[in-house]
Amino acid sequence: KRMRQMEKMKTLEKKQKEEQQYTVALMEACVSIGEMDRATRILFFLKNHKTQAKRKLLNIDVYNVVLRGWAKQANMDKIRHLFLLMTQGGIQPNIQSYSAALECMGRAEMTGDAPIRCVQQMQREGFNLEDIFTSCTFQADEQECILKAIRDGCGIDFTPPVPPPPQRCTTELVSSIYAEDNNNNHRGETSQLQPLFTEEEVEQRCKAQLEMETQHWLQVESIEGQQQPSPEVLKLRELLEAHKSMWETGLLQAIRDLKKELNKQSIGKGTVNFYPFLCILEDQEYVNMMVQAVCQLAVTGDPLLITARDLGLKVQQKYRIKEKLSSGSVAKLNEMYQKYCSFMVNSQGGQPGQARELWYQLERAHGVCHAMGDTGTWPISLVINLGSLLVDVMVREVKIDNNLFRKTSEQKLIPALYHMYTYRNIKQVGIIKPHPMLVHLVEGAQDTNLTFDSSLLPMLMPPVPWSSVKKGGFLLSTTKLMRCSDATLQHQLLLEKVGTSELYPILDSLNQLGACAWKINQPILDLVIQVFNNKGSKELDIPQPVSEAPTMPKLDRLSNGDKQAIRKQMAQVRKLRSEMHSLRMDMLYKLSIANRFRDESFYFPHNMDFRGRVYPCPPHFNHLGSDVARSILVFAEGHPLGEKGLDWLKIHLVNLTGFKKKNSQAERLEFANEMMEEILDSADNPMTGRKWWMTTDEPWQALACCMEIANAVRSPDPQAYVSHFPVHQDGSCNGLQHYAALGRDVTGAHQVNLMPADSPQDVYSGVALQVEKLRLKDAEEGVKIAQVLDGFIRRKVVKQTVMTVVYGVTRYGGRLQIQRQLKDIPDFPQEHVWEAAGYLVAKVFMSLREIFTLAREIQDWLTESARLISHVGSAVQWVTPLGLPVVQPYHKKKSKVVRNDMQNFILSMSTDASERMHFHQTSSTLWTPHT
Repeated sequence: KRMRQMEKMKTLEKKQKEEQQYTVALMEACVSIGEMDRATRILFFLKNHKTQAKRKLLNIDVYNVVLRGWAKQANMDKIRHLFLLMTQGGIQPNIQSYSAALECMGRAEMTGDAPIRCVQQMQREGFNLEDIFTSCTFQADEQECILKAIRDGCGIDFTPPVPPPPQRCTTELVSSIYAEDNNNNHRGETSQLQPLFTEEEVEQRCKAQLEMETQHWLQVESIEGQQQPSPEVLKLRELLEAHKSMWETGLLQAIRDLKKELNKQSIGKGTVNFYPFLCILEDQEYVNMMVQAVCQLAVTGDPLLITARDLGLKVQQKYRIKEKLSSGSVAKLNEMYQKYCSFMVNSQGGQPGQARELWYQLERAHGVCHAMGDTGTWPISLVINLGSLLVDVMVREVKIDNNLFRKTSEQKLIPALYHMYTYRNIKQVGIIKPHPMLVHLVEGAQDTNLTFDSSLLPMLMPPVPWSSVKKGGFLLSTTKLMRCSDATLQHQLLLEKVGTSELYPILDSLNQLGACAWKINQPILDLVIQVFNNKGSKELDIPQPVSEAPTMPKLDRLSNGDKQAIRKQMAQVRKLRSEMHSLRMDMLYKLSIANRFRDESFYFPHNMDFRGRVYPCPPHFNHLGSDVARSILVFAEGHPLGEKGLDWLKIHLVNLTGFKKKNSQAERLEFANEMMEEILDSADNPMTGRKWWMTTDEPWQALACCMEIANAVRSPDPQAYVSHFPVHQDGSCNGLQHYAALGRDVTGAHQVNLMPADSPQDVYSGVALQVEKLRLKDAEEGVKIAQVLDGFIRRKVVKQTVMTVVYGVTRYGGRLQIQRQLKDIPDFPQEHVWEAAGYLVAKVFMSLREIFTLAREIQDWLTESARLISHVGSAVQWVTPLGLPVVQPYHKKKSKVVRNDMQNFILSMSTDASERMHFHQTSSTLWTPHT
């Protein structure tokens, strides 16, 4: 009973916190649009509400938002009244409250008793003037107004404290990297390289990056638009543009009518509604978002929840950018960014930590403090409800001509979108379904432009360096240092508790990766686009269009039993078509973005997941993508191959082929030299020659490498040939490498190349061989499925399961992985796939236990430890050798109901707000089990 009461209290606390976030966001919106009277009216409405729950929504954050709003208008009477209301409500002013009061006095040019009493009261509360400039955030001229109140109003000769210089990194593991002598060596190595851009180009590209982020999205021409459209397509494009114009007119009027109605309700009845959130952007900006959403829905027909969430998030992101622009700090940011980029392109990334320290110096020189115009976090209920409001407008106002494809001039407008319900996995889901004519119109028009948020695209210049857990990445778009759900807060709290200097190795690693410039391998890109526009290729992993999918079977004149089988086939065809469409669109995005940047050098900002594994922020196109994505990216900065460079290119090519996995480096180089005729033929005649490159494991990267080798060997001096080609190096089943090292497992270490050997070991082949031995024994004993699998136990079949078993993959998950591999083997009898996958996954797990005994014991110990830790209500935590605090984000999911007029949503949310968190860290702490 006590536990139920505690759980109920936690739920109520969480609900109250979310409502307080909503109230803060509402007040910020009112301040943003200059509706200070409305903000004050809402504050009074909540303060005098009959229910205690509503009155509790007024915390110090809400008051501070209103205080800052009135401070900008220099209205001291309102400031005094708000301080009185806080006193009456038992709310203690904090340093931000006094900062707002002094700002107001500075703007009003008040002198004498009032400013002096304010400073004295602040000091009685335990605050001092230095706290204002070290703890508060400022926008535009707020800092100057506060200093005016202190100096002129109070007559105090005061100078803001100078921020202390950044501390040196104390993490012992990387102390040598930050040593002064190492920095001097690094400086000498890079000083001879030529910069990528001139000073004029740096200025132009910085302005272009800022402009792109200010607009928030960028139109990218689709590679499908390069084909000559047919007369029918041109006609459909004309009709689509006419309908878009009609939609814009109707939606614009609908938004204005909705705002008038909500404003009338708010003033007349004194209620709180969404009116301020419909005013934070221009009316046309909402309309543009909705028209884009209509065209997207015509292709996908998404659930209402997804459409509403996406629209709400777009409004929030655009609003955040607008606030930063209006804060007056973007001009300073642009000047700082140009100076920073000028240094980075001339020093090729600089020495470790130099990018971060330079940004800190630029901030000090330009008087930039803390956050620059950031607004508070919007709760998910606000995002979804605001998005649902816009979707409701779309459903009501977006029309299509019912006679569009008929031979009549009469126009008959009908709804183009419908809100209805369907069942997905036995759950009832609300969807927005497009009218079939809308689908035909949008798909048939084959729009030549794709619209991307600027945060989904590469940057034209190096990213803003990570200098703390809250600063880095894009210029204006908000970027998280650690990727996590908004409902999980422990990651951010842990990072903020760590001293920034302890995180320098993490931040500097991300900055070094972000400072690497890339460019497009144009010959490969042109070939990939050619294959893509020629209906793709299953063999080359270029997705085919849905038109190449199997036709839908018909139900005519069949018995009930046959109809049931046909329905099953129909479901499989629908699933296949959906998958083909998703893969095709993913490739279309990759290639269209690459084509947009084909003549540019560009950069990828990086962040990390909860484990500290780093990823590029742009998701669609980056160097960690598929074989195709990697093949069309090369370094923007080239280096001469030197004495061994050509040999490494050849070894890399052999690695990409997958032909010599167990051979030594010397043997791989010898094989490459033997295959030079095939390599050169692939480079010269990729689509018409003998096509050796198509037989490799990674065909597109292999082809790119063939072309690079051909260019190098045909150059006058291969050693002087300037290559931009990336040569990849990878671990051998990295998860098992860690377990073998933890367990001091010599046998396992040999299998994963942690011990010296004449030729590389292949753990996947080793496991496949062990599984084959077990299968052969069962086959001799008459096990039917073992006999069916004769000749099909291959390295590729078991590789993914072996790779992921150390990350906790279950037997069921492993069975699905093996099932996918068996389905791709043409000769394997498909009726035995599921049974064979179940048999093989058991044998793989058994083989791994025999080969990596200590690894499985450690994994079992860690699993049991995690179970016991979670049993007492805590999350599993540790600190990495580099000093990164890690907390696992696996939590019980709880249902949350979001109610609105259009449809109620039940969200399944993973949250850690009610869980205990322990934190203790010393420099370079590492917690490991005893072995």
